[in-house]
Amino acid sequence: MKMMRDIALRAVLGVASVIGLAQTGMADTRLIMVEEPGCAYCAAWLDEIGPVYPNTDEGRFAPLLRADLSDGPPEGVSYARKVVYTPTFVLIDDGKEIARLEGYPGENFFWPMLQEMLVASPEFKPSGS
Repeated sequence: MKMMRDIALRAVLGVASVIGLAQTGMADTRLIMVEEPGCAYCAAWLDEIGPVYPNTDEGRFAPLLRADLSDGPPEGVSYARKVVYTPTFVLIDDGKEIARLEGYPGENFFWPMLQEMLVASPEFKPSGS
């Protein structure tokens, strides 16, 4: 039963990745969350950050795209190096990796680390800037 659920989850994530890329185009800046079934840190991020992320300056600038580790990069995306750990957050622009955060360090550390990643893109303007 668990194996069937994992297969179904991978299929849904794969379809969501393709739909997300088709809707936004690869010219956009995106934050890809590479995850895998059973990842406790992925679940923690989805619980603690996931609900608010789309409503933040960061989330509006770099919308989240979830990708399954076993599927490799989404179509049209190239990573600078292989993703090994989950979750891994890969910031992409024009389909190419510009920054990466491996692991989920907890809510208090995630936001400042994400800010550091986003400064790699000169177009990012956090509120208050």
